[in-house]
Amino acid sequence: MSDLLAQLYPDHLATLKQRADAALARGGFDHLVIAAGAARYQFLDDRPYPFAVSPQFKAWLPVTKAPGSWLVYTPGNKPRLVYLQPHDYWHVVPDAPAGYWVEHFDIAIIRKPEEALAHLPKDNARCAVIGEDNAALEAFVPNNPPAVVNYLHYHRAYKTDYELAMMRVASRLGARAHRAAEDAFRTGKSEYDINTAYLNAVHETENELPYSNIIALNQHSAVLHYTELNRAPPAHADSFLIDAGASFHGYASDITRTYAAKQAPEFQELIDAVDTAQRGFVEKVKKGTDYADLHIHAHHVLAGILRDQDFVRMSAESAVESGVSGVFFPHGLGHLIGLQVHDVAGFARNEAGDTIAKPAGHTYLRLTRTLEPRMVTTIEPGLYFIDMLLAQLKARPESQSINWDKVDKFRHFGGIRIEDDVACTDGAPENLTRDAFASLN
Repeated sequence: MSDLLAQLYPDHLATLKQRADAALARGGFDHLVIAAGAARYQFLDDRPYPFAVSPQFKAWLPVTKAPGSWLVYTPGNKPRLVYLQPHDYWHVVPDAPAGYWVEHFDIAIIRKPEEALAHLPKDNARCAVIGEDNAALEAFVPNNPPAVVNYLHYHRAYKTDYELAMMRVASRLGARAHRAAEDAFRTGKSEYDINTAYLNAVHETENELPYSNIIALNQHSAVLHYTELNRAPPAHADSFLIDAGASFHGYASDITRTYAAKQAPEFQELIDAVDTAQRGFVEKVKKGTDYADLHIHAHHVLAGILRDQDFVRMSAESAVESGVSGVFFPHGLGHLIGLQVHDVAGFARNEAGDTIAKPAGHTYLRLTRTLEPRMVTTIEPGLYFIDMLLAQLKARPESQSINWDKVDKFRHFGGIRIEDDVACTDGAPENLTRDAFASLN
């Protein structure tokens, strides 16, 4: 794998330089300065929060554990890495820079954060400084100029071959761990033990994962971001929803699967219907597809499933227009993914930062752009039985068109979500997730 990344990396770096050149010209700056980020400590304590490197920093190089470091790029010059490697016997010191990427950087090793000043541009007024506030260097507090940031964010949607290779690995790591989690569910493990099986298989700590795992048995699947992890298994585990990913050199995968126990064939039938629908949505990840339109299309298809399986007794069109479909599918169809799970610029109309509005009534949709080659998006339809939303529906006139007996029968299953990471290409979409699962067979 390292040989492939070494081959792909120079073109990736050249693309980042071209983007930076254009962004700096738009903003009227001479230098791009990116802060890796600094350790943050809990209030009245010396315990740090888990460090999360700036996405803009790890876009340039596969370094995710370098707090206090900086990257400097001046058009026409070799990029510079100012790398903090402190003298410290209390904590593990970051390894010395090594690998296929180091030859492409001028690297300065510093021992104290303030030593970075000697290696940063002298005229900070000519710098676009990207990152969080960093009190250690008052002269380089990030200004995050919108003209620069908006341009860089807009183009982050287009993945280089190097980035796609990274994301394929992240998908394979996640798929392998998903298999281990399913096995743990099938043998009656608790949510906590299923999560442990996942971590053992993915070989990443919880802090290294791109997001907190959702490991939900039975009705817990109706909590969209359920992260509690009960220690004791339920008396009967009839359903299992897992939303969990993996990281590889700072790039994320985001995978969701839902399983029914053998004694729940009626729930399996609903899962199969959602899975078929999801595969159909994936096939529409093509150049020129308006993602907001695809989201609305998903509502119509899912509403048709609810009608066909006798949860609702109204047309799919009526279910969507009345908002009933949103009770059972209350989130967006997906989002951009890459350096971040919910990657930036999902609403960007252009490089200047103008945005494309969400469809009326679809508050939680995270992507409204028209799909183009090299974009990677998630496709994650769902159907849920959420007590709060169902109680609100009961108070509405549409309540008469709901088969409440069947809905009540399914409440204890919680819900269904099926999610793949899908790359738009010049032809058929590339399903990173299903390809990863297939590679395990």
